[in-house]
Amino acid sequence: LGLQLDEDAMRKVTQRIIELGDKKEEVTPEDLPYIVSDVLKHDVKEELVKLKSYIVNLASGLKPMATLKIEIRGKEYEESSSGDGQYDAFVRALRKVYKQTLGRSFPMLTNYAVTIPPGGRTDAFVQTVISWSYQGKEFRTRGLDADQTEAAIKATLKMLNMIEENYD
Repeated sequence: LGLQLDEDAMRKVTQRIIELGDKKEEVTPEDLPYIVSDVLKHDVKEELVKLKSYIVNLASGLKPMATLKIEIRGKEYEESSSGDGQYDAFVRALRKVYKQTLGRSFPMLTNYAVTIPPGGRTDAFVQTVISWSYQGKEFRTRGLDADQTEAAIKATLKMLNMIEENYD
């Protein structure tokens, strides 16, 4: 790839490859730029927001639903919501936690892009890049997974940890 990584970055990338390899059969050379980008662009010091559990449902003839349990600064919250898709339902449940329960603002999603490495396999990694607007600032987060919804959820958790670092 022509990249030079220091020892710490190489350790983090290798660990992420092992984690992802445990989830799917094969990590291909085409996957590597996405993995490196995911690891190096969003290195969080401490996770102040942790997703403890969640379920997203999609059924023919019914609205997609999401239920989640999230820990914010050591305190757990649980919420459910429906939406126009699984990820929309997930974000709506998060918004309920932030706006209704905590009385805080929630970033506005301004753009959502999905990239899949060449090859077109059904188990290919998906990189989701989400742009956010929050308190007059624009920023992006990335998520990487073999499942598109999971990739978006990972990008969203990175966003939540970024805003939580700056919350007093």
